[in-house]
Amino acid sequence: MTDIPDIRHHRDIRKAVEVLSFQQKPAKTTEEALQKQYQFWNTQPVPKMDEKITCNEPIEPEKGISEIRPEPYSLPDGFQWDTLNLDEPLVLKELYMLLNENYVEDDDSMFRFDYPPEFLKWALQPPGWRRDWHCGVRVSKSWRLVGFISAIPATLRIYNHSQKMVEINFLCVHKKLRSKRVAPVLIREITRRVNLTGIFQAVYTAGVVLPKPVGTCRYWHRSLNPKKLIEVKFSHLSRNMTMQRTLKLYKLPEKTRTAGFRKMVAADLPRAHKLLAEYLMRFDLAPTFSEEDFRHWFLPQAGIVDSFVVDNGSELTDWFGASVMLWFAATVVV
Repeated sequence: MTDIPDIRHHRDIRKAVEVLSFQQKPAKTTEEALQKQYQFWNTQPVPKMDEKITCNEPIEPEKGISEIRPEPYSLPDGFQWDTLNLDEPLVLKELYMLLNENYVEDDDSMFRFDYPPEFLKWALQPPGWRRDWHCGVRVSKSWRLVGFISAIPATLRIYNHSQKMVEINFLCVHKKLRSKRVAPVLIREITRRVNLTGIFQAVYTAGVVLPKPVGTCRYWHRSLNPKKLIEVKFSHLSRNMTMQRTLKLYKLPEKTRTAGFRKMVAADLPRAHKLLAEYLMRFDLAPTFSEEDFRHWFLPQAGIVDSFVVDNGSELTDWFGASVMLWFAATVVV
């Protein structure tokens, strides 16, 4: 009988630890997100996970510039803000190294995105970009770059309404500083800087569920070198499959099967832009690209972006584009 309270006590402790562990792990599904307490996002102008959306309008009214905080938010002692000049090769390399060592990786910390410097300039300097939207955090004494967040201009069509906003990207904090709550300060600071330009709406993506998703994008993988991918444990042999059968399954044809399929060139831009605009009109929520935007984002650049068209001899009937995403095996985690 004397052991029963101890057993219950241990069960209570174990249950408390499980609850705490669940709260600290990022939610991967809507069901998990509904059980989480979002300490930071509950303070932000975003819908709650269980909130029913009944109207299409801003959550908060736009503010006058005089109502916006004029000075930067405070960072923990020993750190300071730095607006990055990505036209400086050494600064660009610093950003590359920060992201290379600390940005998006798989759950097992085996692979991370590897964004080359020229890719970062393409992603962060589209038409209308602003240097003050390239927001870095440095260690005051060593001047080492340990945090970053960015915004770029975007236009989104929401039903029949066109909304100017920004796209937030490359939020990254050095792994050793993630207990210092630097990320929320980065988000508040980029919000302040964007608000000062008269923009009060933003869109962002995440590999986890945050309050509150308006859309879902799915990655589709097509193995081009399955033997190598299996060797480095990026993928694995499917059930009842041998390596030989896998290689045969993923072998590419010698010639493309679609007649008229070719890489897009500059002369194709007007028609390809029109094809994309017509396609996006099928959706209630979609980006809007000017011809200048389309040229920047989709005209092929080696190692950065590829675009292809189907040309039947008299007109373009199809188009698609894809950015080049590189991964590297993180055998050593810094």
